[in-house]
Amino acid sequence: MAQGRGLLKFDWLTIFIYTALVCIGWLNIYSASLSDSAQGLFDFDQIYARQLLFIFLSVVLIIFILAIEAKFYERFSSIIYIISLLSLVGLFVFGKNINGATSWYAIGNFTLQPSEFAKAATALALGKYVSDLQTNMTEFKHQLRTFIIIILPALLIIPQPDPGSALIYAAFIFPLYREGLHFVYLLLGFFAAALFVLTLLLGVVWVSFGVLCIAVLIFLKNRKKRPSWFKYFIISAACIGFALSVNYIFENVFEQRHRDRFNIVLGMETDAKGIGYNTNQSEIAIGSGGWTGKGWTQGTQTKGNFVPEQHTDYIFSTVGEEWGFLGSMVVVLLFTGLIIRVLILSERQKNQFSRVYGYSVASILFIHFFINVGMVTGLFPTVGIPLPFFSYGGSGLWGFTILLFIFVKLDASNYYYT
Repeated sequence: MAQGRGLLKFDWLTIFIYTALVCIGWLNIYSASLSDSAQGLFDFDQIYARQLLFIFLSVVLIIFILAIEAKFYERFSSIIYIISLLSLVGLFVFGKNINGATSWYAIGNFTLQPSEFAKAATALALGKYVSDLQTNMTEFKHQLRTFIIIILPALLIIPQPDPGSALIYAAFIFPLYREGLHFVYLLLGFFAAALFVLTLLLGVVWVSFGVLCIAVLIFLKNRKKRPSWFKYFIISAACIGFALSVNYIFENVFEQRHRDRFNIVLGMETDAKGIGYNTNQSEIAIGSGGWTGKGWTQGTQTKGNFVPEQHTDYIFSTVGEEWGFLGSMVVVLLFTGLIIRVLILSERQKNQFSRVYGYSVASILFIHFFINVGMVTGLFPTVGIPLPFFSYGGSGLWGFTILLFIFVKLDASNYYYT
């Protein structure tokens, strides 16, 4: 086994991008939360000062993660996953309700959100199970077990209620696809989402009619191959059955605030002063930034507090207003570079556990980034998904830091050591 190399074994490009994102994120939190009552950089009554403390503790966390033997994460992945599930179950008894969601543990004035750490735990458990198989994901029993690993934490998060955090677990389909899961599962996921939206827009009758027309056309096109009409019937019935369930899901599973946000994004309602106020003000802030922005701490929308909770889910609107299109593109490129870098590192791993975990990291970061930016720009409904390394909060920052730096450690061990 090769020894030595010290700090050189870590991928410093990944660490550099992480540092750049955290620093730029803090600058925008500072601007979004700066008030006339602030008494200095270390006034811990201010949000930006508390975030600075969270960043300092993240450095301590990174040192701790990198100091642990890499094999620890694989060996104890199942235990970490079980502890994570228990922490989610405990919220139903000991959790603190904040803004209508029981998603936090309260220790004095300090709160901790276990769902932010459950993503890394699930990624570890998934990597462990898939690597133990020593095969690809073609057998249904293995597919079923991996889906159970993924869905258990999501099912515990949804009733908090926190459907946004639960939605992130869809990201785990991508590492499974890399390991041999058939493309049809990805296709089914996209098709189900499209069918859901179309049913809300057009209604069950028109969607059912469209499904039947498509099925008949495909059947007639393939009639020379003597296709099984029963197969087409079953698929069509399943699609229509799903369409019939959409209204029930929308009315009984989603909360009113989620229904309102979907209706606004789909153009079924207009409410620029009510539930759509945040998104509307966010779009105004981003649009007013122009090419180069108004300058750091100079954003009028930001300084006027026109965008509620701008330091959390809507932090990207501060980037757009004060740093403009060019600054926003720098942030987009940094996130894109980090995700691509993690994927490149994943492909060079010497064992399947590290590769699956790396793909999970890249997929989670991508889903968070993609949905948050789409949410802030009005392309998606507001579902409470933070922007990694940018949005205010210790749990979020630490959760993403743990997620990323476990992989940095795994990469250092797997790539350089044999």
